[in-house]
This record gives sequence, structure tokens and C-alpha cells, in this order.
Amino acid sequence: MTLAPANPDHLTQRDLEQALWGAANALRGPVDPGDFKAYVFPVLFYKWISDVYDFRHDEAVDDLGEDWSQEQEDEEYQTFVIPDGAHWDETFEVTKNSGHALNNALVAIQEANPGKLAGVFGDVNWANQERLPQAALRALMQVFDKLTLDPAHVSGDMLGSAYEYLLREFAEASGKKAGEFFTPRHVVHLLVKILDPQPGDSVCDPACGSAGMLVETVEAVKLAGGNPRSLFLYGQEQNLTTAGIARMNLYLHGVEDFEIKRGDTFREPKLLDEAGRLRKFNVVIANPPFSLNNWPADTWAKDPHKRALGGIVPPAKNGDWAWIQHMISTMDDRDGRVGVVMPHGVLFRGGREAEMRQWAVDNDKLEAVIGLPNNLFYSTSIPVSLLIFRSEKTAERKDHVLFIDARARFKAGKNQNTLSEDDVEVIDAAYKQGSDIDGEGGLALSLVPREKIQEFGYDLNIGRYIQGETKAEADVDAALAALREAQEAMDTARQALDLRLREAGFDA
Repeated sequence: MTLAPANPDHLTQRDLEQALWGAANALRGPVDPGDFKAYVFPVLFYKWISDVYDFRHDEAVDDLGEDWSQEQEDEEYQTFVIPDGAHWDETFEVTKNSGHALNNALVAIQEANPGKLAGVFGDVNWANQERLPQAALRALMQVFDKLTLDPAHVSGDMLGSAYEYLLREFAEASGKKAGEFFTPRHVVHLLVKILDPQPGDSVCDPACGSAGMLVETVEAVKLAGGNPRSLFLYGQEQNLTTAGIARMNLYLHGVEDFEIKRGDTFREPKLLDEAGRLRKFNVVIANPPFSLNNWPADTWAKDPHKRALGGIVPPAKNGDWAWIQHMISTMDDRDGRVGVVMPHGVLFRGGREAEMRQWAVDNDKLEAVIGLPNNLFYSTSIPVSLLIFRSEKTAERKDHVLFIDARARFKAGKNQNTLSEDDVEVIDAAYKQGSDIDGEGGLALSLVPREKIQEFGYDLNIGRYIQGETKAEADVDAALAALREAQEAMDTARQALDLRLREAGFDA
């Protein structure tokens, strides 16, 4: 495989993707594939910053001529500052203890750009040769040194697409861990299309992972002919490495004005207004971790931001509805919409979750429940649903909930199923028009009045409301979904136990 084309001026999308995957393969052996992202993305971003800096420096010199000054260049041309001694070329020249030189350069760049790049490179100790041998790091850097990533050689769209390609490849290598940072783009595309972001909207993902939802929002506005720079983008992510990947993702897609905060959204929400209250957003979108059992249920009733809507505290061993409560709490009161990916269990589990369903329906916040096919995600094979909430519904949907069964709309794959562009269009049209446009029997829907949902005890299992499915069939669907969730939880617990036994010196 060619790691870089002979003529970088004719770099194709495939050339770029092959080169970047070649960089990852340079680490194969000493680095677990599931950890590739922590090493490849920071080096990619560092090379990109340096190349763009050189490109804009040349522009400044050409434009300003004898009037050129470093101060004017930094203010009018450069996005980031690169301190003396921290440029890629200077670091690459160091052939012994390269990790030490790389550590110093990345720290210097972060310190020189505190408002933009603080923490963006993650927490890898590049000088630790036990984790990353000198030969492997050198091979990684040599791949990138052959590439020129400035705008004259690689367009922003190409680079953004290549970054998405790497995210997808790393997700496949990470298996179930992929759910921590990656949502399949066809699912993201559908959810963003449904929420229909508009120029000037504020958009937030409180569990943003690698910021795929925010990037797709930008692309959707751009595709519709709007100005994506008018969007206000926000995200929060607990994992340090993933938060850095999110910020790099946005920068590499040409987005410079955004806020990504690192921290626990439940324990320390950081997207606040000047008065310290939860900030409100036009669009709140997320694929949060399913069924968290370590969320702060014990303090939720006294949450200073009053996110325990209706005074209801979701169960301590399952934080699904806590995510929904947070998202509804941050939805704009006039033009707010929420879209969230959830396991089917949120639709029918009893106890406090049933109380939250009643609150959402009786307060007329839940607009739609959309059942998607199973096996769409790297992190889980169970079927999932999209829940759509609105602060204000249209007149025809007031006091109703739209149920859409799209479980038959998918393209079968070897490892994961996918939604085709046609599937996305059909599901989106069903949501917006309240009708099935495909006419092939692959989708079913029903607009259900609140009274009927009350009759079923606020059970939102889709099968109860779609014409043609009996109550018995709906009960079977719910039982199967509950069984799949329980089996997956057992598998996860068994894997965690095996890992702890191995760490303690026992054979699992």
C-alpha cells in the first residue's frame, strides 16, 4: 500500500485515507488497535496545524509585503499560534528520544493557545517508550511527514471526510468500546435531519463523544444553503481523550467557534449561562451511554438545576431517563427540540421510568417514538429507538404522540446493519409528514392520542399502537427487548469480572 501519493498536489480522498490508515498501522504491535485513536489523532492534528500555519504565513507575507509584521499576521491570518521550537519540522528533525521532543512541542502549543487548544492533545506520555517504542513513534511521524495538509493540497471537506473515515475504522477496531466515542453516521444523519437545525440555532450534545452530532449539524445547514458559521455549537464529554478528539474533529471540519467542555454532565454540568443556570438550546441531541448504573441518583432529588422533572428520580441502576431529564431541562422553552437515542427498555420498564413517561406525555413534551432496526451500533446489538421531544408541538400533534416502526428499514451488513440514504429519507418523511411515502410495507406509523396511551398505563412500546400488531405480539416484543438488554448487561458484567480476575492474577 502506498502511504502517500507521488504528487501531493493530486491527493485524492482515497490516497489521503490510505495514508492515514497507514499511520495507524505503523503502531500495530506495540499499541492495541483500540487505542490507535489516542496516538494518531494528536499527531495528525499537530501536522495539520503546522502546515496550515505555514500556508497562512506565506499568504500574509504575499499580501502585506513590506508592511508585514508578526503581530498583524497573528491577528489577521493565523488561527493558532505556534511558538518557536514547536513547529512540526523542528520536532521531526529530532531522531532520538522523539517522544520527549513531541511532548514538549504539544505542551508549548497548548499553552500558547489556552482558550482554543488547552487539553486538546489528550494525556498520552509520548516519551514513555515502554508504551510507544521509539521506532513505532518514528514510523508514525514519518507517514505524516510525507503529507502536506494545508488548504492548497487538501480541502477542508477532504480532511473532514478522512477524519470520519479514521473514526469509523477505529470504531471497528475498538468493538464495544466504540460506543464511547462513535455513533454510526447514518444514525446521526437521520437524527439531525429530523431535528432540522436552522441557521442561528444553538445546538448542544451533552454526551458528545467525538462530536459527530455537531459536525453533522454543520453539514446539514451547509447543505440546505444556510450559513453554518451562524450556528452556536456546544458539547460536554467526560473522557479526556475523547473530548480532545471532538475538538480536533470540529477544527478539521472548518469549525472554529464552539464550546466543548470536559466533565461529568450529571455531576458537574458545565454549559451554564452567566447566572450559573443551565443554558438553554434550540436543539439538544445525543446518543448517551445506555443504562448507566453509576450515575448520581442519590443526589438527583436535590439537584441544584432541578433536573429531576416532576420530582421523579430515575432508578439508581439505570440512568437512561436521567439523560432525557437533563436534555429536556436544557431545551429552549419556545423553539426547543430534543432528539435522543435510547434502548427500547425506556419505552416499557416500570417503576420510576413509567412515572417519567407519564410526565412526558401528560406535559405534552414527547412528540415521537421511532423504532430502529437492531444491530446498527458497534457497542450494542439490541434494537434502539429515537425519542423526539418538543417544547411546543404543531397544532395537529398537540396531545398526541407519533409512533413509527422502522425496524424493517435497513441494509444488512456483515458486522452491523446500516440505514441507506433511502431509508433515512423515508423515515424522515414519515416523521415530518405523518405518512408512509415508500408504499412497500417496510414502515408503519400511527398518530396516537394521549387518552389511548393513558389506557395502556403510559407504556410506549411501539407495537401497542401500530395497526395490525396484537397486544400479545406487543407484549412479546417488549419481553424480547427486555431479554436482550438483560443478556447484554450480563455479558458486560462477565467481561468486567474476567478483567478484574486477570488483573488479580487469576485465570478467568
